[in-house]
Amino acid sequence: MAKKNTPSVSPSHFLGFVVFSLCFFVPKSVLGVKKELRFRKNGQFKILQVADMHYADGKTTSCLDVFPNQMPTCSDLNTTAFVERMIQAEKPDFIVFTGDNIFGFDATDAAKSLTAAFQPAIASNIPWAAILGNHDQESTLSREGVMKHIVGLKNTLSQVNPAEVHIIDGFGNYNLEIGGVKGSRFENKSALNLYFLDSGDYSTVPAIPGYGWIKPSQQLWFQRTSAKLRRAYMREPEAQKGPAPGLVFFHIPLPEFASFDSSSFTGVRQEGISSASVNSGFFTTMVEAGDVKAVFIGHDHLNDFCGKLTGIQLCYAGGFGYHAYGKAGWSRRARVVLASLEKTEQGGWGVVKSVKTWKRLDDEHLTAVDGQVLWSKSPAAGSPE
Repeated sequence: MAKKNTPSVSPSHFLGFVVFSLCFFVPKSVLGVKKELRFRKNGQFKILQVADMHYADGKTTSCLDVFPNQMPTCSDLNTTAFVERMIQAEKPDFIVFTGDNIFGFDATDAAKSLTAAFQPAIASNIPWAAILGNHDQESTLSREGVMKHIVGLKNTLSQVNPAEVHIIDGFGNYNLEIGGVKGSRFENKSALNLYFLDSGDYSTVPAIPGYGWIKPSQQLWFQRTSAKLRRAYMREPEAQKGPAPGLVFFHIPLPEFASFDSSSFTGVRQEGISSASVNSGFFTTMVEAGDVKAVFIGHDHLNDFCGKLTGIQLCYAGGFGYHAYGKAGWSRRARVVLASLEKTEQGGWGVVKSVKTWKRLDDEHLTAVDGQVLWSKSPAAGSPE
């Protein structure tokens, strides 16, 4: 998000009507397609979230909001170095880029900037995925063009949109399934479900100012995908009593992110919540689905908190990129998410028992901060680790 001084608008419930068709809807399992995602033999699956790189033209692009003595040598390459450091330090199983991957206005060639921005992930041979923010399309490619370019890059599991959906708003709506440990009783089940949605850029409705939002067609796709995954998880073999936990990734915060004060979240809030000026109802949709445990976004670079509302953790990542606005002296940062399986009575790996998170700062030691349990099968979720 570009830093703007815009008046806040009280969230109001938006009722929209969209004509769309979902033909023969069957969510496509990723297990066995391209590079499969599954829990490691140690029963863990680690995700690195990178928000708001704002990459432009590489070494010729200057940094924003750093100390004066840092300016002469600071560029997009500092962002690249930070991604590389995070990959080396955390050794994630999967990397998620949650939008504003490039800052379109300053990117001379969108395709080149996108490829350069994702290069550390490409070179690592670690599977990765990306969604769009509100700035990715402001260079030489449309939103559809940006997403198609991303999908064509090496090692990505990104999708332009679900192949089985006839009409859906936006670009970059898809889901991925994380299989159980190879050789375990749950190897053919998705133990953890990841949902990715395009939260849009700006409103296209003249009477509604501000940012975009997740549309009814996207919400219907999410509902049907969640329901299909629930049915698969709760049937034999190894039928479960409830759904597998789900994690949701998009860029622009929902109005519900404004529900917290400093006593009810972990992290910091240093700027306003720049959500759409209408409430699309997607938070309620997620609550009704019953499987979502946490949401991960970007957009507001100076916020990095997680707060729990109606059973769902709402988490900012904090600003990552050096060509994005920030705050001198407040380190750029990344979020790490770790899902862990429980042991069965027979000693093998079972279902997910907990989802934890922490952030790392781009300082000398990649300092880890704000470790917490986001969700667990016990009632202690949300507490510090």
